[in-house]
Amino acid sequence: MKIEDFKKKNEEQIFVIDGGEQPPLLKYKKLEEIPWIRHCFTTREGGASKGIFAELNLSFTRGDEEAAVRENYRRVAKRMGTEVSHFVCSDQTHTTNVRVVTQEDAGAGVVRERGYTDVDGLITNEPGLVLSTFYADCVPLYFVDTKHHAIGLSHSGWRGTVNRMGARMIEEMKHQFGSNPGDLLVAVGPSICVDCYEVGEDVAGEFQKAFPDTVVLQKGKQEGKYQLDLWKANEQLLLDAGIRKEHLEITDLCTCCNPELLFSHRASHGQRGNLCAFLELTGKH
Repeated sequence: MKIEDFKKKNEEQIFVIDGGEQPPLLKYKKLEEIPWIRHCFTTREGGASKGIFAELNLSFTRGDEEAAVRENYRRVAKRMGTEVSHFVCSDQTHTTNVRVVTQEDAGAGVVRERGYTDVDGLITNEPGLVLSTFYADCVPLYFVDTKHHAIGLSHSGWRGTVNRMGARMIEEMKHQFGSNPGDLLVAVGPSICVDCYEVGEDVAGEFQKAFPDTVVLQKGKQEGKYQLDLWKANEQLLLDAGIRKEHLEITDLCTCCNPELLFSHRASHGQRGNLCAFLELTGKH
């Protein structure tokens, strides 16, 4: 599926497809209603990368040409109305570590080295910083505090989800900014769906313990295998953490089902680039 085909599907009920120029960007309608943030989720289209990284790979660490990745960031920055030096990137290792991002972090991971490691969640209340996290099947989580004008963005694969990364983000935003879960808007981004995500008994057992009252597992297609629903698991843990259901947007766009539009680790057997989620406070409150 290409972006033009995507425009015709029912995901438009959730997303606005900003495809007037290259690269096209996916945006949540609910988050687009907030005038003091910018946000998006990238696709594979509209970049300078070639081969398995075609076209809009945003990772410097997967073997792509550095010049192409830098050009891809430049194009995204232009489309978002920001500068490449304003991006602040996570250092994802499937933790639940959250970093409070300040102006001292501007450009980290793109124009200069990060001054931190092992960070899967980023939060800030400082305008002009573009929180940046990476994906190719794992779950992006966007957080916007509509009262205290603070934001958060986190990466949550199966390890992050079973360890309740979403709840960890809410706790840290409450601690740092006084955020109340009832004031937070949260969006669950494009990631692997239950039909595509087969796991073994070890992973399934961890989810059975972590979500005893929620059906997040289905019988697998093979003996001893299970289908894991990361969307349902994240929905439940976010509701448990106090997010209001009417403030929660959950995609049904699967990375693995749509390998022409989105990078998928599972669909490509690891031969791929990275998508990005971006979220910025603009300061225009």
